[in-house]
Amino acid sequence: MIFLNKYNNPINIRFDMFKQTIEKCIERDLKIFVETGTSRGKKKFFFFNKINWKDGMSTLIFAEFAAFVNGELHSCDVSYKNINSAKSFIRKYKKNVTFHIQDSTLFLKDFKKKIDLLYLDSLDGHDPIKSSQHQLLEIENSIQKLHDKSLVLLDDKGKKTNLSIPFLLKNGFIPLVETDHQVLFCKK
Repeated sequence: MIFLNKYNNPINIRFDMFKQTIEKCIERDLKIFVETGTSRGKKKFFFFNKINWKDGMSTLIFAEFAAFVNGELHSCDVSYKNINSAKSFIRKYKKNVTFHIQDSTLFLKDFKKKIDLLYLDSLDGHDPIKSSQHQLLEIENSIQKLHDKSLVLLDDKGKKTNLSIPFLLKNGFIPLVETDHQVLFCKK
């Protein structure tokens, strides 16, 4: 997992959780990764996007990991602009990545495969009520696609997670790892 070292940027406050999550994925031999909320980067000049470590750059990290384990990443976002930015970041790993431009709640409801790792990071946490309701609907629509080894990573703890954490606890999941910003769950 030497490839992870290049993502250990001091600004990337989510790196430690991503590293621990990937280590757990390797232990469990997980290969189907689903994220809601694609890495969008930030504008540089007027035309180009560059990596924005403050956002964690999960799409790039999970795309390279999917290539490393010959797995697949499904990344969903409602924004064409965000998807196009993410595509530019993951060019080297594109054979392992499928992008979905759709509302994440509908995407998860219709997703046909079992999910090994579910990363919920759609909507910004600026409106905790709206983003918590959205994340709850995401987990409700995907819970039947999770299995005994599945992991669920929630972003923006205390903002988006206010309803999804109680839901997961009530449905047989426990926190495995927790940071100031994220919580990783697994089945009991």
